[in-house]
Amino acid sequence: MPGPSKQGLIVQPRDTRLLTELGLVRVADREQAKCLGGFSSTTRANTRLLALTRAGLISRFFMGTNGIGRKALYTLSPKGAKLVGSSYQGLRRAKDEFLIGDFFVHHQLSVNEVYCAVKYRPIPVPGTCFVHWVFFTEPMAQGLALIPDGLFELRARDQMVSAFVEVDLGNETRSVWQAKVKAYLRYAMSGQFAEQFADRPFRVLAIAHSDRRTASLRAATTSITEKIFWFASFDSIERAGFWSAIWQRPKDNRFQPLLPNP
Repeated sequence: MPGPSKQGLIVQPRDTRLLTELGLVRVADREQAKCLGGFSSTTRANTRLLALTRAGLISRFFMGTNGIGRKALYTLSPKGAKLVGSSYQGLRRAKDEFLIGDFFVHHQLSVNEVYCAVKYRPIPVPGTCFVHWVFFTEPMAQGLALIPDGLFELRARDQMVSAFVEVDLGNETRSVWQAKVKAYLRYAMSGQFAEQFADRPFRVLAIAHSDRRTASLRAATTSITEKIFWFASFDSIERAGFWSAIWQRPKDNRFQPLLPNP
């Protein structure tokens, strides 16, 4: 069980949880660290993040916000990784470095928003609970150059729901996105999902940075398929919530929730 660090910090269960989660999500801002570590107070979160940074268990750097400010980001240090038995040892960025235009960081922070919403925030559908999330670091199937941003599964009353997550920040061309759509369709028809995970259908949640980008992805998908894909934007999630009626299918303009209420 984790004990004192060399700096005299007594590692608490909440610290262990946060360090373990940082090993999975790779980088987090303060609000995400609050969620991942189970902090209800911003003041307590700030105090603990500073203590963990000074103890060398996490590393801190900064990212600009809207060109006028900055926010702190946190990643697991080699010492923190050793403490919790994680193979991941954080981002290769200089201590307290100020990041500008770092696409990987922006993308991962967006994926984390989905992760926190699904795993740690209430699901307002009776009889539904989070089961697990899978992060991918390599192609999920042989012969497919496809690395999803995540896969989560829920238990919804008497059945399981499986969903891949694709976060889109507008950096991919239409042809690249369509190639990804075709890869998911090949995967769905191959039967490999049943071999790797479970013998049930899955859906793909495409979450874009804006409503306009969502419309563009839907249009690019419609000519290929009307199946398995569900679309929403981070704007709509922020306005109404992840589980609200904000989702659209490729050829259906209606807005609907991912999980129908009983």
